[in-house]
Amino acid sequence: MNDIKYNFRFLILISLTTAMGGLLFGYDISVISGTIPFITEYFFLDEYSKGFVVSSLYIGCMAGVLFAGRFSDKYGRRNILILSALLLAFSSVASALSTQLAAFFIYRVIGGLGVGMASILSPMYIAEVAPEKHRGAFVTINQLTIVIGMLLAYLINYLLLRFGEDSWRYMLGAMGIPSLLFFLGMLFVPESPRWLLRNGQTEKADSIFYRIGGERFVQQMRDSLTGEPAATEKQHGIWASVKKVKRIIIIGSILCFLQQWSGINTIFFYAPDIFAKTGVGIDSQLGQSVFLGAINVVFTLVAMWLTDKLGRKPLLIASTAGMGVVYILLGALFFFNQLEGFGVLILCMMAVALYAIGLAPLMWVVVSEIFPNRIRGVAMSIASFVLWVGCYLLTLTFPMLMEWLSGSGTFWLYAAICCSGALFILKYIPETRGKTLEEIEELVTTK
Repeated sequence: MNDIKYNFRFLILISLTTAMGGLLFGYDISVISGTIPFITEYFFLDEYSKGFVVSSLYIGCMAGVLFAGRFSDKYGRRNILILSALLLAFSSVASALSTQLAAFFIYRVIGGLGVGMASILSPMYIAEVAPEKHRGAFVTINQLTIVIGMLLAYLINYLLLRFGEDSWRYMLGAMGIPSLLFFLGMLFVPESPRWLLRNGQTEKADSIFYRIGGERFVQQMRDSLTGEPAATEKQHGIWASVKKVKRIIIIGSILCFLQQWSGINTIFFYAPDIFAKTGVGIDSQLGQSVFLGAINVVFTLVAMWLTDKLGRKPLLIASTAGMGVVYILLGALFFFNQLEGFGVLILCMMAVALYAIGLAPLMWVVVSEIFPNRIRGVAMSIASFVLWVGCYLLTLTFPMLMEWLSGSGTFWLYAAICCSGALFILKYIPETRGKTLEEIEELVTTK
C-alpha cells in the first residue's frame, strides 16, 4: 500500500470541483444576512414573518438531506450533485427576481433542497475517492469551501450595498454564477468508484481507481470492497442494514447536533450586537461579518494541515472543550457587565478559531468515514437531518434564551453542552486517521 503513487493532480481537481457544493452551501446560508434589512422593508415583514422567511432555507435543507442520501445510493453521488447545482442556480435567480413574499419563500425552500443535498454529498464523494492517509485533508477541502463561501457572501453583500434598495436582488442573484460553474464542472467529474463497484459496474470503477492510484490501488480496492455486494442489500432491505448499525448512526447524529448546539452560530449571527458594545470601531455589520469570516477561513486551513497529522479525535476534543472554556469566560463578562474593551472581541475570535480548527470541519470528516459503505447515503441523510434540525432550533431559541437566561446564562448553557460534548467524543468517537473506509467499517460494526 505504501508504494502506491497517487495521482494527486486528478484527486485535487475532482475534490475541488465537488467541493463547490460546499462553497454554495456556505454562500447560501450566509447571503441572507445582508438581505434582511432590504427584504424586511420590501415585503413589509414583522419579526415573526422575518424569522419564518429567513429560516425557509433550513426547511428545504431538512428535506434535501432526506432525499439526497437514499437517491444517491440509488442513482449515484454525481447525479444528485448535478441536480443540487441546478436547484441552487434556479433558486438564486428566481428569488432575486421575486416580487411576492410567497414566491420568495418557495424559491428559498428550493434553494434549501440544493444546499441540503450538497451538504452531505460533497464530503461523502470526496471521502469515497480520497486515499486513507490523506482523506482528512481532502474532506476538509469541503469545509474550506464552505467558509470561503460564507466569506464570499459577506464580501459581496458589503460591496453590493451601493446599489441601494435593490441590493438584495444582486446579492441573491450573484450565486447563480458559481451554481452554473458547479453544474458544468460536475459534468466532467466521474461517479464515485466505490458506488460503482457496489452497484456492479466493475469496469468503470476500476478505470477510476486506476486513475487515482494505478493497478495496485485497483487491486486494493477490489479486495476491500468485494465482501458485501449490492445484491445483499437488495435482498434484505437497506433499513435492515441500517438497524444493524443504529448505534454508530446515533453517535454520528449526536456529533452533528453537537456541532450546531456548540453555539457558534449565535456568535456569527449576533456578532454585530456584541461588537457594538466593545467600542472597537468596526463601521458596519457586514464589515464585522467579513472579519469573522476571514478568521474562519484561516483556521480551517490550519485544520486541513493538522487533521492527518494529529488525528480527528484529539482536535475534536480540544476544539469542543476549548469552546466550553471560552463560553464560561464570555458568560462571566456578561454576568459582571464587563462588555466594553477588547475582552469580548478576543473571546469571540477564540471561539471562531477553535470551532474552525476542529468541530466545524472534522464533524464532516468523521461522519463521512464512520458509516458503512452500503448504507452511507441513508446514514448521512439521517445524521445531516439531525444537524439541520439542530441549526433551526438554535436559531429559533437563541433570542428566547437571551431573554430567559440573560447573556451569562445562555453562554454558560452552551459551555455545558460543549464540555459534555468533549466527554462524549472522548468515549464514543473512534479515531479514523490512516484507516481505509472498509477498515473503519469493521472497527465501528464490531463494537
